[in-house]
Amino acid sequence: MTDRKTVLVVVHTVVYGRRLLDIFPLLGGDFRVQVLFTAPPHAFRNGVEEFLRGLGGPVLPWHKAVRMRFDLALAAGPRGMQEVRAPVITVPHGANFLKRMVGRAGSQVPGLRRDDLAPGGRLPAAVVLAHRADARELARTFSAAVPRAVVAGDPVRDRMVASLPLRDRYRRALGLAPGERLLALTTTWGPRSFFTRFEALLPWLAAQARSSGIRVAVLIHTNVWAGHGAWQVRAWLSRCREAGVHLVPATADWRPYVLSADWIVGDHGSATLYGTLAGVPILLAATPQEEINPHSPAAALARLAPAFTPSRPLTEQLAYAREEYRLEEYARIAARISSQPGRFSRNMRALMYRHLGLGQPAYPAETRRLPAPAPLDGEDAEEGTEASA
Repeated sequence: MTDRKTVLVVVHTVVYGRRLLDIFPLLGGDFRVQVLFTAPPHAFRNGVEEFLRGLGGPVLPWHKAVRMRFDLALAAGPRGMQEVRAPVITVPHGANFLKRMVGRAGSQVPGLRRDDLAPGGRLPAAVVLAHRADARELARTFSAAVPRAVVAGDPVRDRMVASLPLRDRYRRALGLAPGERLLALTTTWGPRSFFTRFEALLPWLAAQARSSGIRVAVLIHTNVWAGHGAWQVRAWLSRCREAGVHLVPATADWRPYVLSADWIVGDHGSATLYGTLAGVPILLAATPQEEINPHSPAAALARLAPAFTPSRPLTEQLAYAREEYRLEEYARIAARISSQPGRFSRNMRALMYRHLGLGQPAYPAETRRLPAPAPLDGEDAEEGTEASA
């Protein structure tokens, strides 16, 4: 076949690559489409080569990719995209643009600024958003991109909801005994994240959990791993790992751990917000108001979830969180993640094929369930990725 369409998947970081991993497989079964990959320069590029090798797809050097023409490009970040010779579809790399930056230009929302969406002054062919409220936010921040906005939903939300019936299977895969309890710690990156409190808080928490028979899994944002290096992150947390805390490696899919948890302690990052889908109590260990987008569901979660503190026993706080937990209140926040619940795969595939100028395959677009995680008692550094599962 000589007239095969080509799609370039641009993977700036592992975080971006994981988001795109929920998208480009929608093209996978079509012999009319060839998917290729490339990795531009980026400050958090560490781990991208390993990620791409795990996919097993053809990888083009960046300098070669920008000299070629493609029928479509997919990206979750802006760096260098003005150089790509293809119609570009941009997708968010996290949930609902939760963070803001306050500076001389006032309050700005990363991901919705001109430089994020139109690098070099070039608008993408389409700006994919999860919720209609995100479109309103876009109108406030960069109105020129509004005509390109497509509210398609959220792939992470849809895959987690589709996987909720597998909770017991995930817990068995983790090695949790019936009745055994799991506490998931979720942290974003940056100077105001939960991770910055780990040095003081995690040893105390590990000791408290161990004495109460509670298992602990720590899910750290991939940018922390990329910025500091896997050896350094494991070294910093070595004492806690020796105390029984399971450090989920950067290569693992964090979502089954969240779905398996009995409680979540997190911050203002995407993983904590997605935790509202799990139907379990959430406590917040970091809620920096100056960094939270006040129009986002992270702001609503910060007002609702109890604040975690080492001044009281762990079990007392977890019991309080469970007693005060109201599923309907958290469900309202979870509903803010996507205004197209369960329809992302359908909407995104239709959008890609429209820009490719092809009719869609004559079967429904699939929302894949998440793979089972590796056991908590296994060596955390050796866990695999979904791509190699």
